[in-house]
Amino acid sequence: MFGVVTRNPEEVEWPEFDRQFLEVKSVSGRTNEPVAEAVSMVSCHADNAIANANPDVVPVSDAGEPATRDRRYFDWSYVCPTHPGYREGLLETIADAGAVSGDVRLDDVGFPRPEYCFCERCNRLFEESGFDDRFAWRESVITEFVAEATERIPGRTYLTVHPDPYPGHLVERSGIDLDALAEYVDEFVVPLYDMAYSTTYWVEVIASGFLDALATPFSVELYAPDIEIDDLIHAADVADAYAKDVLFGYDSSNARAAVRRMNAERNEGDVYGPE
Repeated sequence: MFGVVTRNPEEVEWPEFDRQFLEVKSVSGRTNEPVAEAVSMVSCHADNAIANANPDVVPVSDAGEPATRDRRYFDWSYVCPTHPGYREGLLETIADAGAVSGDVRLDDVGFPRPEYCFCERCNRLFEESGFDDRFAWRESVITEFVAEATERIPGRTYLTVHPDPYPGHLVERSGIDLDALAEYVDEFVVPLYDMAYSTTYWVEVIASGFLDALATPFSVELYAPDIEIDDLIHAADVADAYAKDVLFGYDSSNARAAVRRMNAERNEGDVYGPE
């Protein structure tokens, strides 16, 4: 099946797509009202607006470097997963979205990178946790958050993960343990974004890696803006060989054109007439 990921509520009604995801809370801090016809997407630990307004919520490295979008490696600003006030509000947002859409996709979940977070609160919580390994403690923080979020989602829980299926990498990078989270997640989503898809062998490598790593179903999300239709279709064909579904992100018109073309090609040769 083919789905769409959009910020525009009117596009969830387009009939070409089997599944629809609507950004209810984005990394920019922008919000949309959830709708019953689409899975609500909630950016969890990335929020430029909150980070800009409240620097105390931003994770810091042991050298005191904040995880903000003006620094190397970061496309957006992060919020520390252990901040109690933000966590409470985030869980309320997830519950409110789930009450309308039923299904919710948790986006941007986890710590920013391996060297975060060393804020005073995280240092204290780690010391009090009984863990000897900081990565194991971070994994417990994220697993507990996803478990609590799932309790507030009446339908299916989706979770976006960084596209790195190599064993142990997601735990080290952000505190994501695929095996631990499988208890709470109904479907993972793996964004495989490129600006052209002129080659697709890497799409196959990563998608096949997740097929090996997961017992839980997963979908692949492709980047649709300004991509040549033929290249987007080729990437979708490769991803579709491994993933449960293929999603197209952030250009519904281009995505619709690709889906129409694929459906037309699959129907070529069918002849309808009297028996």
